[in-house]
Amino acid sequence: MLSRLESLCPLAGRIILGLYFILPGAILKITDMQGTSEYMASKGMVMIPVFLGLTILLQLGGGLAVLVGYQTKIAAFLLAGLTLVISIVMHDFWDVSDALQRGHETQNFVKNMGIMAGLLAMAGLGAGPFSVDNRKTQG
Repeated sequence: MLSRLESLCPLAGRIILGLYFILPGAILKITDMQGTSEYMASKGMVMIPVFLGLTILLQLGGGLAVLVGYQTKIAAFLLAGLTLVISIVMHDFWDVSDALQRGHETQNFVKNMGIMAGLLAMAGLGAGPFSVDNRKTQG
């Protein structure tokens, strides 16, 4: 039998990660499409409407899937990949000459690597006991 901590930690992690991709991820991009597009353009992105739409779709759909624990391993793996790509393209601290901006981009890059680490752990270990994935196997 799992301890209470072993049962609740995956749930808490899923809620936090899911909300991170839904709220400041997808919703912020939807409510400020112009600002997000301009930021992407400043980083040299091409086909911005396509990549922005794909990012919103992955963040919203993947965030919801992680939140409720549905197809969690797949959703977490896809979000980890998205996080890696976003980090390399949008938070390229190694190409920033201004010290303050470089520090900001470094912080975002390292933060994203921590988020990616949590997603990879979830992709490997699954959603935990309080999830749609777990209910399917028990029912």
